[in-house]
Amino acid sequence: MLTLDRVGKTYSGGLRALDGVSLDIAPGEIVVVIGGSGCGKSTLLRAISGLDAPSDGSVRLEGERIVAPHEKIGIVFQEPRLLPWLSVAGNVGFGLEHRPKREREERVAAALARVGLADKAGVWPRQLSGGQAQRVAIARALVPRPQVLLLDEPFSALDAFTRADLQDHLLDLWADGRPTLVVVTHDVDEAIVLADRIVVMQPRPGRISEEIAVDLPRPRDRQSAPFDVAKRRVLAALDRSLDRAAEPADAGQRAAAGGALWW
Repeated sequence: MLTLDRVGKTYSGGLRALDGVSLDIAPGEIVVVIGGSGCGKSTLLRAISGLDAPSDGSVRLEGERIVAPHEKIGIVFQEPRLLPWLSVAGNVGFGLEHRPKREREERVAAALARVGLADKAGVWPRQLSGGQAQRVAIARALVPRPQVLLLDEPFSALDAFTRADLQDHLLDLWADGRPTLVVVTHDVDEAIVLADRIVVMQPRPGRISEEIAVDLPRPRDRQSAPFDVAKRRVLAALDRSLDRAAEPADAGQRAAAGGALWW
């Protein structure tokens, strides 16, 4: 169990980025965090990863308090951040140096085959497309078999076709070992494709506005009526989160502003 207990974060200068975020995430669950700009999504992910300690509250994994980067928690950023002096196989196996050579090679080969890049093992990162590089980054994060994998808008820089393809690849990889996934995104369709549960954040400071269960069977048909119903629920929740965070104004004006942002 990954547990966030009243997590808050105040930066120097007094900016309150997060306030009282509490969340229990079950093993193997996929939780997607979504919300308007400035609602603390990435700050929350950094607190879970141990990269940035919360100012108050705590993050615990199986009862152990997370205060620094942890071997059981992997993270994938928006940019692949591959090491340019290592081959694709070298990048994927970077976190396995402590394992026997044969095991390392087998696990790297299996991971690359799973993301459709078995023929790219010996090439350099500069020779990959953006989508291929992000597949390598995901394979690298999953090959050590973390209990929790955090993804901070991992597909936002890619075109729509590549993004949809990588969403499916991520779910295939997740199905192998079913780690807990916590994904930050701005993309409502992506949230519904991936999530068991969507956490909607509201800004100034970042807090949980609503939680929405997504019980659609996988693989999810992006063109189906149930998918569209789920999308409308999330869009409505996003509008409500923005309304509560807004300065007092005429209700009709607030609704129109929210619609412009999310529809």
